[in-house]
Amino acid sequence: MIHPVAVIGAGPFGLSTAAHLRSRGIPVRVFGDPMVSWRAHMPAGMLLKSTPVASNIDAPQRGHDLADYCDAAGIRRLVTDEDIIPIETFIAYGEWFKEKLVPDLEQVRVVSVDRKGTAGFDLKLDSGEQFTARAVVVATGLSGLAQLPPSLAAAVPDGPSPSGPVSHSSQHSDLSRFAGRELIVVGAGQSALETAALAAEAGATVKVVARGRGSVAFGAPPWKQPKLRPVSPFGRAWSLYAISYYPHPYRYLPPQARHYLVRRVLGPLGAWWLRERYEGKVETREVRRVISADVRDGIPVLRLETPGGRLRELSADHVIAATGYRVDIAAMDFLGPALRARLATSRGTPKLGAGYASSIPGLYFTGLPAAASYGPVMRFVCGTEFASPRLAAHLARAHG
Repeated sequence: MIHPVAVIGAGPFGLSTAAHLRSRGIPVRVFGDPMVSWRAHMPAGMLLKSTPVASNIDAPQRGHDLADYCDAAGIRRLVTDEDIIPIETFIAYGEWFKEKLVPDLEQVRVVSVDRKGTAGFDLKLDSGEQFTARAVVVATGLSGLAQLPPSLAAAVPDGPSPSGPVSHSSQHSDLSRFAGRELIVVGAGQSALETAALAAEAGATVKVVARGRGSVAFGAPPWKQPKLRPVSPFGRAWSLYAISYYPHPYRYLPPQARHYLVRRVLGPLGAWWLRERYEGKVETREVRRVISADVRDGIPVLRLETPGGRLRELSADHVIAATGYRVDIAAMDFLGPALRARLATSRGTPKLGAGYASSIPGLYFTGLPAAASYGPVMRFVCGTEFASPRLAAHLARAHG
């Protein structure tokens, strides 16, 4: 009996990987809720920071780019760096891609994955089914990886909650609930700044708390990009060109350098088109650090250190931590304890070799969990262009 490959996750990386495996004639079962992170964990009205060329889900054949979806849907083509993509359009594109190339996606949850000797992996589904897969690709995206800094986490021992005093930005798909309320957003990246702008447009009074002087910044519009540097999906710069098209050597860098670059390259920066929606509508509080947070009579209170070293308190009706995501194998509890214990990791992330293979034969990781091995491009949809064909080729050779 030929066992299938299991792809866990139905976002851009999972769908792209599955399409490439299928094109090689490899039996595949794909599990997950299509585009769920984009549909359930991003705010309505959001616009993608990435350009159209950086938002294509890679396919093994032509005809499945964002522009092709626009043609099929009868909407205006999104192709230039000045075209801005509504999240609803991107979600619809992902679902169209799924219908075209991964039509038999199974919308069930993988409960557990365990090693089965040398024969592959035992998988259990929440439907009650159990089966054997010859290889497993983990493409679960942001699921379960939301990061809440210790200083904020101490205020909510039961975890962040949209209905509690402190939440994470991934927990909000509708910011209109904050109309007429005071809101603090912690962070300085696109998620923080766009969350703040959307909440302000919905009628909230919003303050952004960001670390460092000049911490809130916006990118240059396309027409102001330097002309004498190479083009990449993220802008014109030699460093951006290198991480976009030549991630091969990244995994050979020292661990400290790899983790630093994942955090810093393409780090906190608002999109060029967001500036006019933010400035004058949202108050910015630049701080050296958030020392602590507590809750007094149901109101969250932040204790802050100013850039000048003074201590201040700031309170609001609610605090949203737009503090990003952190890969941690321990959070991927569908992987059996024995499997996680055997997996080689670096600071909680899987150590990946050629073809996105982990230290456990037959177990692969793609998307955000692969960023510490293959660089910042793996945090973005355009990373599918590099990852998916290479992962599929490696898997076909090793387990085909």
